[in-house]
Amino acid sequence: MRIDQNCMGAIAMCSSRSTERVMWINQDRVFYAGLLGAPSARNFGSISLYVALEGPVRISVDGGEWETGRVAVVQPYISHRVACDARHIVSIHIEPESVDSARLPAWLRQASGLVAAEDLLERVRSCHASLLRDEHLVDAPMFEFDDQMFGQRLPARAVDPRIAHVLDRICRDPAGQALAQEYAEQVHLSFSRFLHLFKSEVGASFRSFRTWKRARGLLHYVVDQNSTLTDVALGAGYPDSTHFSHSIRQVYGLKPRDIFAGSRKLRVIGSRLAPV
Repeated sequence: MRIDQNCMGAIAMCSSRSTERVMWINQDRVFYAGLLGAPSARNFGSISLYVALEGPVRISVDGGEWETGRVAVVQPYISHRVACDARHIVSIHIEPESVDSARLPAWLRQASGLVAAEDLLERVRSCHASLLRDEHLVDAPMFEFDDQMFGQRLPARAVDPRIAHVLDRICRDPAGQALAQEYAEQVHLSFSRFLHLFKSEVGASFRSFRTWKRARGLLHYVVDQNSTLTDVALGAGYPDSTHFSHSIRQVYGLKPRDIFAGSRKLRVIGSRLAPV
């Protein structure tokens, strides 16, 4: 059987493009297509989706049995391990304080593990191709990303204005050093009332949320190959490189130096932090 050369070229181009590394990031969403590496247990504060562009993805949640399928979802602050036969994977992260979890599509709010969302695979490929082609999402409103990725605008969460103020400050300046007591004073709440209201509104303790946002802030530095890890640690708000390395490994399941090594060919889009 003879195969048209143009067809072969298109197939080769498609295969090549599927391994191009890109990350689009804003305050509430991350789309990452790149190397997975060999992470140990990881623990993200986001709703995390995993899709392998080539072949299946494997997931183990909270030390449980490995499952193999096309799409996996992990709820916030759930320990898990992920692997795939191909070197590259797509991970999508949704910050839970930005969405009303009770009104999310059922497959996004169910227990962590494999999900039946086969149409997401084509949406992921389309989004990946769009970013590689024209980067049009760099300044697009968040709901445009949701429309392309999920086929709908994900419902926003209504948060108490006092806690919303604190969330905005932390998200815009994840390296900031303000303490919970200082935020409580800013919004005119007692310390204990602030901590209780924060957890009630956000679904996570202030400490857990702050730890996650600081670790997430590392994503804004991964293409800076000229700085030392100590420089990055201090810039990201960590007191020293030892604390930085331990915290990052607890969250990502990888050492910081391995994350930076795997990001050498990564193109980051929309990584600018908003001014405080």
